[in-house]
Amino acid sequence: MKKYPTGSQRTNTTAPLKEVFEELLEAYRLKDTFSEKTVIQEWEQLMGKTVASRTQNLSIRQKVLYAKISSGPLKKEMMMNKSKILLLIEDKYGKGVVKDVVFL
Repeated sequence: MKKYPTGSQRTNTTAPLKEVFEELLEAYRLKDTFSEKTVIQEWEQLMGKTVASRTQNLSIRQKVLYAKISSGPLKKEMMMNKSKILLLIEDKYGKGVVKDVVFL
């Protein structure tokens, strides 16, 4: 990580926006919250349109993802594949964002 000058000093160096944004999230301790919101926002891309259309509510509390599923057979199928869902989330968003999934 590069250290940026303090005060009114200006330099001609530039940094990629992604790097600066990640440093900002770490500085304000918002990285976990941002990752959790991203998981909820991208649920349809992660699980597909069929699952997303039958998902009524998503929330994350204390690193546990709560998903309310309107279809009984789909809920049972997702319960059986909980470990695969956790692996998908871990691969895309990093380890520790979601530690468990509960289907309601």
